[in-house]
Amino acid sequence: MSSAYALEFSDIAKEGELRYLASHPEPHTYRYESHVRISPESLATGMVQLSTCHYQLDPIRKVVIAFNKDRLRSVKVVKAEGIEKVEIDRHLVVLTQVQRGASICIDLDSQALDAIDEKSWRLQAGPLMRRYLDGYLPMTAHLRVHWTEGLLQIKETDPLPQPGVIVIESASGAQMNLIFAGRFKGSIVLAKK
Repeated sequence: MSSAYALEFSDIAKEGELRYLASHPEPHTYRYESHVRISPESLATGMVQLSTCHYQLDPIRKVVIAFNKDRLRSVKVVKAEGIEKVEIDRHLVVLTQVQRGASICIDLDSQALDAIDEKSWRLQAGPLMRRYLDGYLPMTAHLRVHWTEGLLQIKETDPLPQPGVIVIESASGAQMNLIFAGRFKGSIVLAKK
């Protein structure tokens, strides 16, 4: 049995606005998932392996997925469905003729881990957004971080847990589940156990 959801104008975030939502007004629309792998070597170099997937893309003529050109070391498209053409142009992945429900998964190496001191690091996340005209539609993001069991622990997160932000930690990783409308940029501070 399926339920009908109607997106309200008030669900769209304006430019410069970021709202966390306790529930998604359109739960079967675009979602983002990432897996970050932090090795003991990552703590010295700042380099992490990142796998990202974009699911249930909106139908559009052209989409550009941009990565931070100063942090990106390599990028590879590992899977794409419902997209006529995919091109990699340095730090950009350009999708052409995207069909409703299309998906793409991209692997990359990124200098995403910044040392704060000898025992703590900041992992940058984002920016993430679902742009629509001059605003942002609600979206879901699942950010997963994996490390060798017992290597790290969460010291703090930005944003803090709240409705629309769930943080889960285990001995071998962490997960941040988000529902938001706007332009998200966050971080997780990790410390050696």
